Amino acid sequence: MAAGALREALAQWPARAKPWVRTRAAPLAGPFRGLLTHVDHMATWRAALLGIVLGAGIASLPWLWLGWLCVGVAVALVWSAEPLAVEDMPVARPAATQATADMPRLLDLGPPRRAFPFETVTLDRMGRETSRTRGVATGWAEELAPGVVLEMIEFPGGRFEMGAAADEEYAQESEKPQHQVAVSAFAMARFAVTQAQWAVVATWPQVARGLLPSPSGFRGEDLPVERVSWHDAVEFCARLTAKTGRLYRLPTEAEWEYAARAGTKTPFAFGETITPEVVNYDGNYPYAGAATGLYRGRTIRSGELAVANAFGLFDMHGNVWEWCQDPWHGDYDGAPADGRAWEEEGNDKHRVLRGGSWIALARVCRSAYRYWAEPDERSGNVGFRVLCSVARTR
Repeated sequence: MAAGALREALAQWPARAKPWVRTRAAPLAGPFRGLLTHVDHMATWRAALLGIVLGAGIASLPWLWLGWLCVGVAVALVWSAEPLAVEDMPVARPAATQATADMPRLLDLGPPRRAFPFETVTLDRMGRETSRTRGVATGWAEELAPGVVLEMIEFPGGRFEMGAAADEEYAQESEKPQHQVAVSAFAMARFAVTQAQWAVVATWPQVARGLLPSPSGFRGEDLPVERVSWHDAVEFCARLTAKTGRLYRLPTEAEWEYAARAGTKTPFAFGETITPEVVNYDGNYPYAGAATGLYRGRTIRSGELAVANAFGLFDMHGNVWEWCQDPWHGDYDGAPADGRAWEEEGNDKHRVLRGGSWIALARVCRSAYRYWAEPDERSGNVGFRVLCSVARTR
């Protein structure tokens, strides 16, 4: 029984001894500190063999009793102990990885995640508010310069019905046939790109073409940038990608509509209609049973109306048209069902625009409405917002 107890104690010795070795012996080891650290990570039998060698060396010195003790302990370890389990070995992890190990994330690396509170509303056919809901979106803030950040909202992929329903008022043939599309997870800018953001990125190294620092007709740092072509928007995304290492680009048409609908099937993310209180459009031309209302005749500050869709995205309807990746197709016959850009057999001389603008009629701001412009065209009611894919460039 005594032999068994001794054997058990000797078998447990490495696990009990390791903390002592690291915290007490290692600081005193001087030249042997690296050796002790190496021993701490070795399998038990290797440590034991090293103990025999050390013990034999010590045995040749005046401290004969200490040498034989080392040899005895080493022999007992070889006889009784199992190799150190992998989980017993210390593993170094970045602190940020440990802190967010249980948090689902689109990107393996990147800025810290943030919460973005928002409010969304539901309107009935007459434009009356029937509900107001608070929500919190998650994402990150990409710092472009001191005081200038690009706020990104991330959300999971999913399936949705793209295009206009058969009975949707003012539905166009270009919005049909309605079809189911599956999109992968991505992140999208909380607002359309602002003039402040544009001005910063315009100073960054050129990728394919130069950018004017102040192209907009309506001036204001918090106003959406406009008078930018499709090619300009692509260059902006390329510079952002090169600077951050995260893959920024224009959304595909399917991704844009998925984000705009935010889980809804109604003509607008806010329900059956819109009003100038929640969308910047030409209020003289309402939709459904809504009354006529304010026409501002210009862009407004991003997020000024303080109402987002259910994903936490602002101004997906109205204010400025937004460029998409896709070339124009006259309808959805043969459209891909996986959310990618529809490049095949498209008209490269025309690129898709979505969302309507400050000068648009209400029906043009519907989630399903499609429009196009030439990729070199610059207009005072056309801007864009960026999307970030899960892939990284470095």
